[in-house]
Amino acid sequence: MAVPNMVIVYVSDAPASARFYAELFDIEPGFETPRFVSFRLAGGFELALWSGGPDHLTAPRTSELCVTLDGGPEQVDRQFRDWTAKGVKTVEEPHDEVFGRTFVVADPDGNLIRVAPVD
Repeated sequence: MAVPNMVIVYVSDAPASARFYAELFDIEPGFETPRFVSFRLAGGFELALWSGGPDHLTAPRTSELCVTLDGGPEQVDRQFRDWTAKGVKTVEEPHDEVFGRTFVVADPDGNLIRVAPVD
């Protein structure tokens, strides 16, 4: 059975974006080339940054990465303070949704990163 094991985020500069994600998530790349960098995450899943994305695709970007945290609303607010102290661009400040406390930030290319509680 085929199951997804990688998410690809299209970026304008893979090495620069890799530095952003490495600092944001406190992880190091597992594979690096000038236009493609990947990070091994839990369970064999990978986050890849690619600056050679398909220019012929015209669909709008409607996805976002989601980081789920244990620890309730306080942990979500703490993560927001930690990331904003690093200068990360805020898209949505912490607020309560039907699934709990959440916020959204953006990477240098405008790709969205949501933080939310573990379900």
